[in-house]
Amino acid sequence: MSSIHLLPDLLINQIAAGEVIERPASALKELLENSLDADATEIAVQLENGGIKLLRVRDNGSGIAKEQLPLALMRHATSKIASLEDLQKVASMGFRGEALASMAAVAQVTLTSRNAEAEHAWKIEAADGTQGTAAPAAHAHGTTIEMRELYFNTPARRKFLKSESTEFAWCEETFKRIALSRPDVAFSLQHNGKMVWQLPRHDLAQRITAILGPEFGQHAVNVERQIGPLHLYGIAALPAYSRSTRDEQYFFINGRFVRDKVLMHAVRQAYQDILHHQRHPAFVLFLAMPPEQVDVNVHPAKSEVRFRESQGIHQFVFHALQDALSATMSNESPDSSLRRRPESSSSINALDSGLRRNDGSTGFGQQHIPFTAAQPQAAYKLWEEAAVAREQGADNVGWVERSDTHQPSSQANDGYRSAQPILQQSEHPLGFALGQLSGIYILAQNQQGLIVVDMHAAHERIVYERLKTAFDAQQMPTQPLLIPVTFAAEALDIATVEEEQEALKQLGFDIAPLSTHTLAVRAMPAMLKQSHAETAAREVLHELRDFGASRALTERRNELLATLACHSAVRANQQLSIPEMNAILREMEQTERADQCNHGRPTWFQVTLAELDAMFMRGK
Repeated sequence: MSSIHLLPDLLINQIAAGEVIERPASALKELLENSLDADATEIAVQLENGGIKLLRVRDNGSGIAKEQLPLALMRHATSKIASLEDLQKVASMGFRGEALASMAAVAQVTLTSRNAEAEHAWKIEAADGTQGTAAPAAHAHGTTIEMRELYFNTPARRKFLKSESTEFAWCEETFKRIALSRPDVAFSLQHNGKMVWQLPRHDLAQRITAILGPEFGQHAVNVERQIGPLHLYGIAALPAYSRSTRDEQYFFINGRFVRDKVLMHAVRQAYQDILHHQRHPAFVLFLAMPPEQVDVNVHPAKSEVRFRESQGIHQFVFHALQDALSATMSNESPDSSLRRRPESSSSINALDSGLRRNDGSTGFGQQHIPFTAAQPQAAYKLWEEAAVAREQGADNVGWVERSDTHQPSSQANDGYRSAQPILQQSEHPLGFALGQLSGIYILAQNQQGLIVVDMHAAHERIVYERLKTAFDAQQMPTQPLLIPVTFAAEALDIATVEEEQEALKQLGFDIAPLSTHTLAVRAMPAMLKQSHAETAAREVLHELRDFGASRALTERRNELLATLACHSAVRANQQLSIPEMNAILREMEQTERADQCNHGRPTWFQVTLAELDAMFMRGK
């Protein structure tokens, strides 16, 4: 039986490095945050081979004294906190004292620094957990940290690093997030000797424009609200600038980039009445609040937080953003081309339902979509077949004759009864299709009366349940595309494709880079529409990018599959034949939870004959 023993310091640091320094981008984040904590106003980043071969960060901050250089490379040595009270109100970006020690355990690290009192700089090197002695060096006021050959001494861990382009894409995204958080600091980024970003000191609007482009600023509104110690500010894009992905969503708390469910839910609620549910808002928002009201000591990456009063924060953000969007839109002119007032939820529903202005008046008219389908009289043919089956004594189809005492004559009554074949409920509870209304609703007849089905909502639930079943059984059917669908992609999308091939395969996608800015979808789940290949691929890539394969395929599995189902479901104004409508009805009858769509809305309603009689005052 093995005995309990203490682990060597090097192994402890290497274990910690697996959480803190996942990839070069993780190290870059820690180093940039250290520079900001040192009050740097200029920060330069140099990378080689995506940061794997070299990651160098140089700043003009306060620097580190000679005698403290060895401490800087040791675990749990920090100048940021000293007590539990400090931990409960962290105001600095870093505070754990793990990052530099973790880097020194898995890479070759050189730390050079000079503070204001020193006559010259001092340098110290570390590798394999062993430090050298401090030596004089030439350096201006500030600090430079070099990290070379990441994971050189743990080859099994290095194999998990991706290609140079993938790792650089993650480094660049980290750089952009930090640069957005501090427009008062000048930043530069070089990769393999080429200048990629050079950002002088800016105000917030200029920094956002420099990183996200001028179009974002032209279609955005200012957000500003302060109540007591809470202060929310930044800009949020109008619905006209909505995105198909979540690539331009940046939320900072006390200068720290975070991904928080409470905040994201508040943002979605603020946009819910003015933004189609398949689109995503774009925003750069900053929330300043007392540090003791938010816990940043949740995860080593420090991108997750917990609020002391989450409900209050949610309502504050929701109302601030909602008011900013509403106030700006109500003050815009109706014919503004760049900042057009978004339609209200009722207007959007009207547009989706096929309602359009039919003249110069202020009213809306019904779009001329015929109450029919691609197969004339098909519903009546179904009834005739049912009649033949009845005459032949078939057991599976039955007729229920409805007596009607309000007919003027027995002949009229017989005619009415012969025109009202109603199938047994036990066989097909949703009945058979009669036709399509406004290109949105399927009208069907069952034993009780009239069935009205929202065809998009119903089909969305059908596809969603199929995707869940196939995914859980690890039998996602894949359809190769005869002609691959190509689309322009960001560097992070390219990186995600290279990194998450196994996850994409599990989801039924075959996506490959064609160039540094182009992706090709070569195969996709057979249940999805090929016409939506690009949209579906983008959704999957951004889910994997934002949350990683592990979270996307486990705790966020339902959200991801629901999004794919929504893109694949039949759309409004898509005319269906009678057989196609009946196919949807039959699939609904065999699908679990078919009464509601993926968003909790009803998919169908029953209008009974008794209710119809009451509407027309029959019998009175």
